[in-house]
Amino acid sequence: MGNRLICMTKKDAKESGHVSRSKRMAAGRSQRKLAVDEELLHRQALSMALHQSQRFDGSMSRRINGNTSSRRRGLTDQFPNGKPVADFLEGVKWKKFVLVHGEGFGAWCWYKTIVLLEEVGLIPTSIDLTGSGIDTTDTNSVSTLAEYSKPLIDYLQNLPEDEKVILVGHSIGGACVSYALEQFPEKISKAIYICGTMVANGQRPFDVFAEELGSAELFMQESKYLIHGNGKDKTPTGFQFEKNQMKGLYFNQSPAKDVALAMVSMRSIPLGPIMQELSLSPEKYGTARRFYVQTLDDRALSPDVQEKLVRENPPEGVFKIKGSDHCPFFSKPQSLHKILLEIAQIP
Repeated sequence: MGNRLICMTKKDAKESGHVSRSKRMAAGRSQRKLAVDEELLHRQALSMALHQSQRFDGSMSRRINGNTSSRRRGLTDQFPNGKPVADFLEGVKWKKFVLVHGEGFGAWCWYKTIVLLEEVGLIPTSIDLTGSGIDTTDTNSVSTLAEYSKPLIDYLQNLPEDEKVILVGHSIGGACVSYALEQFPEKISKAIYICGTMVANGQRPFDVFAEELGSAELFMQESKYLIHGNGKDKTPTGFQFEKNQMKGLYFNQSPAKDVALAMVSMRSIPLGPIMQELSLSPEKYGTARRFYVQTLDDRALSPDVQEKLVRENPPEGVFKIKGSDHCPFFSKPQSLHKILLEIAQIP
């Protein structure tokens, strides 16, 4: 009996060894497959990023020339809400949308929104802020909000006198929108903040994130994400989260391919512009028509913080997107699109 038990134990151990080796081999295959899948995603993302870069000239996007009838066919007769497209366009006075990206992003992040707006006959333009996207400026040299916003200000300055645009700003790009409203209120029909830093007069864009990141002073002293472009003994010039940190903060609901695109396309964030207090007057900024889009599954700028923003600096209208992370142009493009169109139709 004892010998039989010993034999059984040896057999079991042998079988267990085979199982362990099988498990290790399976785990190895699984890891290799994950690595291959991730490499494929990054290759696709890089290809997409290169394709998008062909749409941009300098700091501004240009629409792709060519036949778009195949894309438009499904929407030429009926708008998604059942309203004829022709009637919808007649109800929209200003058809130009200017899309301003948030921190670390570039004009490329709006690629889904651009397509959706173009399909209903609107005219979207996405802009690379200074040191962002394919703009070649060194991020470490961008120290003021005026420098950061210059491509947007140049665009507005060159608009014909009888034209206005609908200005859309994402995240910290919202501060650039506010800055533009103070500079050219007469050229902006409506301003839309998408989980944006819609700060009041005398506030800094960073103040909006203070609950998430701590005080500005503490962040400047202790954050491990800081970049010292002018040397360790000098004031930090920028910051950039680690990839895993960014995925958790920004992309908790976004598709894997869009996350991969972001990982190969995002750049460091200039620190100076987001630490600068905005000077906003009631005569200019105060007369603007502002709208706010809240993202309800946002981990970078929590729904509570967004609610506080609209409570303390009330816009004309507030819209909410359920299930959206900090990047609704990735996670909920159709929902964002419908909201943009709805705001465009408001007389």
